[in-house]
Amino acid sequence: MNDFPDAESLDGRLLFAIPKKGRLHEKCLSMLAGADIQFRRHARLDVCLVLNHPIALVFLPASDIPSFVGKGNVDLGITGHDVILEAEMQEHVSEALRLGFGKCALQVQVPEAGPIKTVEDLAGKRVVTSFEVLAGQYFGAIDERLDLQGEKRTKIEYVGGSVEAACSLGLADGIVDLVESGDTMRAAGLHAIATVLDTEAVLIKSRATKHPEHLALIDRITARIAGVIAANKYVACQYNIPREKLAAATIVTPGRKAPTIAPLEEENWVAVNVMVEKKHIADKMDELVRIGAEDILIFNIDNCRV
Repeated sequence: MNDFPDAESLDGRLLFAIPKKGRLHEKCLSMLAGADIQFRRHARLDVCLVLNHPIALVFLPASDIPSFVGKGNVDLGITGHDVILEAEMQEHVSEALRLGFGKCALQVQVPEAGPIKTVEDLAGKRVVTSFEVLAGQYFGAIDERLDLQGEKRTKIEYVGGSVEAACSLGLADGIVDLVESGDTMRAAGLHAIATVLDTEAVLIKSRATKHPEHLALIDRITARIAGVIAANKYVACQYNIPREKLAAATIVTPGRKAPTIAPLEEENWVAVNVMVEKKHIADKMDELVRIGAEDILIFNIDNCRV
């Protein structure tokens, strides 16, 4: 790590590990900004001090973050759910929050034009992956079920990159790799025959209490990040409705926990304020109009606490 500061300069600070590059990096920086974690990272430095909190951000490969949080002195980290399982660190770290980005699937892929159509067809053959542990567990269970022993068991081979090229270059009969859009796999002539697991970015912390003095700050940062996630996921919906139609309306918009309801000066009318998922808001508005709601207004949420 370039120009890593000595332990004394980090003394008393909460250590927060962030992916230094890759598919999660930019989203993490945006989330930190939304949580008002202010920092200035100098070029080629993998550690920087937060300006408005006693926090040091440590930029690490996502695959290393579970080990540093689980067994090192790092208090918080952001990584992928799949990385925790691949590193076999689930006993050492807990997932404080699912972050809603970096979603993809760890899939078994084979040549689309080939003879292999199911994972049972692939069992006993060559599988290339960057996820040796997860692929080994998955095919180990299939081998046991099919009673494949010794040399007949599935051969798992590790490669660090370009996994999708392994079949066309004669290294594998199938692969196990992360798939987001699927464009790369289709370009390589591959298609999915099974999903090992679905994954996304997660905020993790150690299961052991390392620094009791940081617990309150960990809770505060976790709450802020939860607020950023909710603000990205929901909009605020406000409408007026006759009281006798309120029950039907609250079935349509139950809110994240419950709607806020206030009486209006006009008799038997109430105002409702509620959080609604952005992806469903157009359909919800149509349904509210059908029920009898009026003056339906939608507001974006910049930030919140949930």
